[in-house]
Amino acid sequence: MARRKECVAMLLAGGQGSRLYPLTKYVAKPALYFGGKYRIIDFPLSNCINSGIDTVGVLTQYQPLELNDYIGNGQPWDLDRNYGGAHILPPYQKTEGTDWYKGTANAIYQNIPFMEKYDPEYVLILSGDHIYSMDYNRMLQEHKDNNADCTIAVLEVPLEEASRFGILTTDSDNKITEFEEKPKEPKSTKASMGIYIFTYDVMKRYLERDEEDRDSDNDFGKNVIPAMLGDGCRMFTYAFEGYWKDVGTIPSLWESNMDMLAIKKELNLADPSWRFYYRHAPRHPHYMGKDAVVNNCIIAEGCEIEGTVENSVIFADVSVGEGAVIRDSVIMPDTSIGRGAIVNYSVISTRVKIGENATIGEPFANDSSKITVLGDDVEVGSGENVEAGSSLEGSARGQREVVS
Repeated sequence: MARRKECVAMLLAGGQGSRLYPLTKYVAKPALYFGGKYRIIDFPLSNCINSGIDTVGVLTQYQPLELNDYIGNGQPWDLDRNYGGAHILPPYQKTEGTDWYKGTANAIYQNIPFMEKYDPEYVLILSGDHIYSMDYNRMLQEHKDNNADCTIAVLEVPLEEASRFGILTTDSDNKITEFEEKPKEPKSTKASMGIYIFTYDVMKRYLERDEEDRDSDNDFGKNVIPAMLGDGCRMFTYAFEGYWKDVGTIPSLWESNMDMLAIKKELNLADPSWRFYYRHAPRHPHYMGKDAVVNNCIIAEGCEIEGTVENSVIFADVSVGEGAVIRDSVIMPDTSIGRGAIVNYSVISTRVKIGENATIGEPFANDSSKITVLGDDVEVGSGENVEAGSSLEGSARGQREVVS
């Protein structure tokens, strides 16, 4: 009999990410680029291996090809194990038919056979679209110390923002007494981070019960957690302190990238004791031309900068032509920006071509509705103007249309 894994992680990475469209037209949200070198999914995967959790099921569904290819055998995160490691878990055909993942709880329920291969005592449930650094082992230790059935990671949020989250009320021992999903009048500022640790046997029992309820949304926040709380299960919060960002919208993705440019970063990507690992291809060093001006930027390998780049995150293999100006923007890999072009307050996806003297967006006006977004393969002609706040989606042939 194979040895038992104390804790198995299940990473929910199948969401469509509709609020990030057109960036997610062809890729799942966790595969989106972040911070000059990374993908979003690098953060929970790195947190797992840094926390000593070496068995991770990655549940994929929407546009999984690029994400599956990126994860591969898990080698960049030291998750290429003979027993355990990283496993891609898409929906699959069964003898009685095929089911898409209908909700977070149903997705985990469908993968009970995977978890039982490792006979875990505990299961860690994660989301694939958050940027943060967290030692899950500390949370697991609190779970064990409390003899808990479920532990939910929480962070304090401003009261005016609390209605966007699942809100928990606790007693003096951090035992959960109430839970409300996105309440209109929140009673607390303890917001669920969507990170759960369950004692496996208890979780399995409630997942099976939830699956039998035809009226259920098959969701942890809406169904499973309220059911457990109603039955008097031992449920506790784990207080998280540190940088955490849900990058599920264009403004939050832009803001989190800009956060990486701060002098005193809340999330230290260079911490040698807590590395963030990623899959990368060999590239030549970046090049700055004699007239290039770069101020407060992240510039990745393979870039060729001849113009001016300020307060921006520039990914690999981006070229910026002579006289071009980039400000307050996120430019993803393999994009070319022609001579004299101007890009302001924008998120530019991969393989975009911006012609000479084109203008994208307008200077930052402290208005998230003014972020300009160009999807994969968009081509902007020479001298063309793309209005602030526009979203353009592209195709492999460079055709495009306005989507908002």
